[in-house]
Amino acid sequence: MVWSMAGERFLENLAAARVYYEEHWTLRAPRTATALDKPVGQWLSNLRRPGALDGHPEWEAALSAIAPDWNPQWPPDWQRHYAAVREMLRDEASLTELQPGVTVHGMNIGRWLARQRKPEVWTALTDGQRERLEAIGITPQAPERKPDTTMPAKPSKTASGAFERGIRPGSHKARTGSVTPTGACRGSAGRVGGEARSRDHEPEGPPRKADRGQAEGSGRPRTGLGTIDASEHAKGLFGAWPSHCASVEIPAALGRPSPYPVGTRGSILPR
Repeated sequence: MVWSMAGERFLENLAAARVYYEEHWTLRAPRTATALDKPVGQWLSNLRRPGALDGHPEWEAALSAIAPDWNPQWPPDWQRHYAAVREMLRDEASLTELQPGVTVHGMNIGRWLARQRKPEVWTALTDGQRERLEAIGITPQAPERKPDTTMPAKPSKTASGAFERGIRPGSHKARTGSVTPTGACRGSAGRVGGEARSRDHEPEGPPRKADRGQAEGSGRPRTGLGTIDASEHAKGLFGAWPSHCASVEIPAALGRPSPYPVGTRGSILPR
């Protein structure tokens, strides 16, 4: 090497840079950093400018021998935190010990490390950054499972609702051959008689009065059949019967014996 004033100043600053590295484990020093009373931070910043080392490959080789990442392509703050974490792990510290709040040289390396391991931050790093973290045993965390926000299907209320409501008084459905509170007052007698006539294939016209002891359209005797008083029958089944339904008569010609004795005019005889 040919001696020169520039070369001598370089060697003096290089010695200061080596001291700074031994204390901070990186040459990505802030511009205000000093060592051996030398403004090593400003000196390194000047050497990083494009073309500053042109014609001096030996200077660049000397800096790389101290710190291979003396001029990285990522932010200087990231390089400083990484260097501190690397040295802590090299001193047999574990990742579990580097929790948020652990500080080195004024840097919260625990919080920085937790952030780098987040999947969204890890994918945003460059290949060189991820390679360096993996080389010291740092890997990204497994992505967190998002909670299921799908609303559960509402249970059907069709069957259970009807069961819970039960059968309300007065909501019985009128069935053929039965006397119910609703339906007897609205022409259920006509519908029952019409059904009996349709089964016996009788011609259209006013219904024929059934003889005592016989069903309509049939020559076979029927015991206990006839026309019963609907109001009396309903009183025995459902209690009090509305006064406007007292005159309704229901033919009992459905082929089923009546449980009540029937008089000449269809009234219920006392036992």
